[in-house]
Amino acid sequence: MSNRIKIALGLVLGGTAGYAYYYFVGCNNGCAIQSNWLYMTLYGMIAGFVLAMPGKKKKSEKSETDSSEDKN
Repeated sequence: MSNRIKIALGLVLGGTAGYAYYYFVGCNNGCAIQSNWLYMTLYGMIAGFVLAMPGKKKKSEKSETDSSEDKN
């Protein structure tokens, strides 16, 4: 799966989860983020984006041993 699809899926799922949190749990007044559906949806999208971002690729042990054998 490409990185763009993972990020898009993270944005959609995060936004959906943020709106669901607002709808089922959010408070009616006094809460800065939870009382507004737009802020909670954007907050969920940001969280989904961060979780879906690709990390650094780790080098496998096989490739490291192959390159060290070539040098000897």
